[in-house]
Amino acid sequence: MSALLEVEGLEARYGASQALFGINLNIGAGEMVTLLGRNGMGKTTTVKSIVGLLPAAAGTVRFRGERIDGLNADRIGRAGIGLVPEGRQIFPNLTVRENLVAWASNRSMAAEPWTLPRVFEFFPRLAERQQHMGNQLSGGEQQMLAIGRVLMTNPHLLILDEATEGLAPLVRSEIWRCLTTLNAAGLAILVIDKYVRTLVRIAHRHYIIERGRVDWQGSSAELGADQALWHRYLGV
Repeated sequence: MSALLEVEGLEARYGASQALFGINLNIGAGEMVTLLGRNGMGKTTTVKSIVGLLPAAAGTVRFRGERIDGLNADRIGRAGIGLVPEGRQIFPNLTVRENLVAWASNRSMAAEPWTLPRVFEFFPRLAERQQHMGNQLSGGEQQMLAIGRVLMTNPHLLILDEATEGLAPLVRSEIWRCLTTLNAAGLAILVIDKYVRTLVRIAHRHYIIERGRVDWQGSSAELGADQALWHRYLGV
């Protein structure tokens, strides 16, 4: 499997405080990979450094064979990395339709790109609510909108930070189903979430971060077979 994203020796700081200490990870084309760990261990910081929201203090990030560390977030987004951030961050004063159309771009030059009708077909609830403002949506609908908004950019890689945080169990199941469908269609996905029991069923590989370092990595079969890891690193 060819490498889509390659992170080597990534370090990051918040002022004088170092947050990441030589993070190494990679995602192959068409893979679903997770970034696991307790709160405050460096998962979101890793994502911010990858997408250019936090400058890397050291290390390299390559995407589709090209170095992207040092580029600003807009350049990295246009290269084909789409982020669904923690808290969703949709525009509350725009309608569902406006939130989606504002981001439309075929960045991956897909032969069959994501369009507004296609997103509405994928998320029928958004079609029903397309004239509602962003702040009128439920948490689950906002997450669907956040994912749909990124799909409208037609990325090569979808990153979700806290993919199902605060969502009811039925809504979480719907989000997992959507991600599984997208991945089965060939979209590479990096997921941060805490529901390891689900993630070992739907993802290919996993990285566990502890205090700014990758302390463990392996396949779903390996993680699923060693629940002591869950308790040690994730408190499950």
